[in-house]
Amino acid sequence: MIQSEWKDELYKYMTGIIQNDNHKLLQINGMPDHVHVFFGMRPTQSLSDLMKKLKGESSAWINKRGFCQTKFSWQEGFGAFSYAPSQVPQVIRYIKNQEEHHRNKKFIEEYVELLNEFQVDYQRHFIFDPLF
Repeated sequence: MIQSEWKDELYKYMTGIIQNDNHKLLQINGMPDHVHVFFGMRPTQSLSDLMKKLKGESSAWINKRGFCQTKFSWQEGFGAFSYAPSQVPQVIRYIKNQEEHHRNKKFIEEYVELLNEFQVDYQRHFIFDPLF
């Protein structure tokens, strides 16, 4: 669980991973149970490879720093969506306002809405396990 005391450090660390692989971070923010990372991706790396690196290195960093009482690891999988340049300001605003947004909607509801909006076929048992 991502705690408010160290989330900014985590976001900076994750930003560094993305930028060191020559991608352009546009916005990062999240909640105790998930993180949204919005970035411009260069065609030098696959999305799966970047997410594997981002999740693996950030998990190791969290554990090395001793931020959690038990071993921290991200759940398997990730969701990725693309947006038109005209939508960038709206997506940045949405990510910046995660706390406000999630007062009314749980992550799992949000994720299913995104899957439906983007017309992604899915099976419920493959969706992330809710933590709250």
